[in-house]
Amino acid sequence: MQETLELAPTEVQSREPVLSEISANLEKKSAEERVRWALERFRPDVMLSTSFGVQSAVLLHMVTQQWPEIPVVMVDTRYLFPETYRFADQLTERLKLNLKVYRAQVSAAWLEARHGKLWEHGVDGIEKYNQINKVEPMQRAIRELGVRGWITGLRRQQAKSRNEVGVLQKQNGVVKIQPIIDWTDRMIYEYLKKYDLPYHPLWEQGYVSIGDVHTTRPLTSNMTEEETRFFGLKRECGLHIGENI
Repeated sequence: MQETLELAPTEVQSREPVLSEISANLEKKSAEERVRWALERFRPDVMLSTSFGVQSAVLLHMVTQQWPEIPVVMVDTRYLFPETYRFADQLTERLKLNLKVYRAQVSAAWLEARHGKLWEHGVDGIEKYNQINKVEPMQRAIRELGVRGWITGLRRQQAKSRNEVGVLQKQNGVVKIQPIIDWTDRMIYEYLKKYDLPYHPLWEQGYVSIGDVHTTRPLTSNMTEEETRFFGLKRECGLHIGENI
């Protein structure tokens, strides 16, 4: 009789997929599935940021459908349009948002007393203004909330600078998730219509990207969307400088 050799079982080493593989896989998933992955991976150490801009109702609704209590971080520069503040109140009430507002550590009046109107001093002035009024408050929010995952509403269609942005990025050690990164304006419209959600009220006046009163302009026929912000000198405010994974 032939002797049978019993082989030891092959040792299979399991490993967790690296984030680059996950990001590539998430490109094939729906926005809702991307949100689900982010919440399963990072909850409770995850936040959703919002500017209460033109399309903000989409992601606010989508994410809170899966986790109503998620911290929703808004950076208030104290120079937003009155319509933006009212829109924030409207969506916060309707969606029962767990809203957390962060601001610069000095008032607008004190800021201007120290530095003047920074937004009138070219790119350098705008960058300093954004660092004080947007970047530092957001960094403080991430630190105080113990955030490991950060859900944002970036879309590639919004600007050339976002053409290569992936579903996942890393920024200062935090994983950023962009669930609607590949959405078109049409998809935004259809989602808002499906759930009877509003655009920002200034949308009807020609505003396609809404920030501060002094550096936001309505879109005209001779402008690109990027040129409606910061006098066309720059597009990004410094909040989103993540690197693709």
